Amino acid sequence: MPPRHAATPPAAPAARFAERPPRKDMQNFLHLSLPGHPTALIRHLGQPDITLVIGDMPVDWRRSQREGQLYPDLMIAFNVDARAITAERGYAIDDVGKPPDFVLEVASLRNAENDYINKRTGYANYGIPEYWRFDPTHADRYPQPLAGDRLTDGAYQPITITRTDANRYWGHSAVLNLDLCWEYGQLRWYDPATQRYLDTHDSEANARIAERNARITAETQRDTAEAQRDAERDARIAAEERIRQLEAELRRRSQ
Repeated sequence: MPPRHAATPPAAPAARFAERPPRKDMQNFLHLSLPGHPTALIRHLGQPDITLVIGDMPVDWRRSQREGQLYPDLMIAFNVDARAITAERGYAIDDVGKPPDFVLEVASLRNAENDYINKRTGYANYGIPEYWRFDPTHADRYPQPLAGDRLTDGAYQPITITRTDANRYWGHSAVLNLDLCWEYGQLRWYDPATQRYLDTHDSEANARIAERNARITAETQRDTAEAQRDAERDARIAAEERIRQLEAELRRRSQ
């Protein structure tokens, strides 16, 4: 992962990027936002002031040349002024002083071919070190369910993707030091250092539910044990009282 240091302010103020028209498909929401992947990445990568994790934000040159704005579904950049970029509503490479470090596209219903042809060329021209593509349909829209490229000498070279079985693929992002995983049509992020997946909203909710259920079970077991101890105590007291009554009756009869 690149070393972190204080962000460099933009070189000069410039007009904000124009608002993007509303998206006409829900792929970004369904496969990135809804599971909570941006939140998980922000937590994992840390330093949110100088680490930008965002989606649907345009990236382009500001002054030196024009490529035509591209809108990654997910964009990550280290050692930048995240607040200033967000305020600009776009990532101007000239102003920031470097391209984003990582971009990812989710295959859309209408223009998936654009992602692995035109955008692949555009992101390489921007100098973005890694470009990944995720197809939830198991390669009905992209040539592969999961694909990544690493910039080498100005050109993208494919990142090795390992097929674990018919429903699992993974590849390693050197930029993020995370494995990107395609599992049963879902995107997952795996941390080789901790040997754990990054949490999704579902996994966090399931963990909280499991913790609550375990707490309720423990409380129920404790209450049951206490009730059993109380019943045993009451039975012992009753038995002792009965014994005293019998002894008293025997003494009475022996007089």
